[in-house]
Amino acid sequence: MLPNDPVSQARLDLTTALRTAVRHGLNEGVCNHFSMAVPGRDDLFLVNPQGMHWSEITPADLVIADGAGNIVEGRYPVEPTAFFIHARLHAGNPRAKVVLHTHMPYATALTSIRDGRIEMCTQNAFRYWNRIAYDEAYSGVALSAEEGDRMCQALGDKDILFLRNHGVIVTGPTVAQAYDELYYLERTAMVQVLAMQTGRPLQNIDAALAEHTASQIAGESQQAVLHFESLKRLLDRDEPGWRRLAA
Repeated sequence: MLPNDPVSQARLDLTTALRTAVRHGLNEGVCNHFSMAVPGRDDLFLVNPQGMHWSEITPADLVIADGAGNIVEGRYPVEPTAFFIHARLHAGNPRAKVVLHTHMPYATALTSIRDGRIEMCTQNAFRYWNRIAYDEAYSGVALSAEEGDRMCQALGDKDILFLRNHGVIVTGPTVAQAYDELYYLERTAMVQVLAMQTGRPLQNIDAALAEHTASQIAGESQQAVLHFESLKRLLDRDEPGWRRLAA
C-alpha cells in the first residue's frame, strides 16, 4: 500500500479517530466500533478488529469486511455486533460513509434517563438541531442483521442516533467530519448533564434561533478538517509508529 492512495488514507484517518477517541475518553475497553466504506467499493468497509485496544491499533491492523461477514483483508476477526451494526448501516444508508459507535459516558447517560435528549441549551448543542434520531426500543445486544436494519431504519434521514439504554451512533461523509461531530456531541452532553445536576431548569432557546445558529455552524465546516489534522499532528508528536501501514 502507498501512503497516499485512497484506501491507505482511509486507514490512516480511521486510525486517527480510534486513537484520539482514547485521548478524549470516548472508548470503552476493547468494545465499540468505528467503520468506513472502502473508497471505490461501497460493498466493503474498514473496521477496527476484535480484541485490540484502540490505543494500539495501526492502519495495518484494520480489517476489510463485506456485507456477508467475510474478512476480505486483515489478520483479525470482526466483533459480531460490529458487523451487524456497521454492515447494515453502510448497506442501508448511502450517506453513512463513516459510522462511529460508542458508549461514551455523558451521551450514554442521556440515553439512560427517561426522555433523555440533547436540549437546545448550549451553543455546541445548536449544531445538532434536527439532526438526531432517538431509538426508544432497546432490543438487547445487536447480534442479528435484523437488529442492524432496525437501527438503520431508526436513524432515517438523520446523522446521529441515540440508542436507548445503550449508546450513540454518529454517521458522516468523512472520518474528519464524523469524528468532529462525535467529539462535540460528547462535550455537549457533558455540559448538559453538569447543568442538570444543579437542579435548575435548562435555558433552551427557541426553534428559529436554534435553526439559524445550526446553519451558521454548518457554514464553518472547515473547522472539522482543521481539528482532525491537528489530531494527527498530536499523534505524530506523542505516538511514534502509529502510522504503520504494513503488517
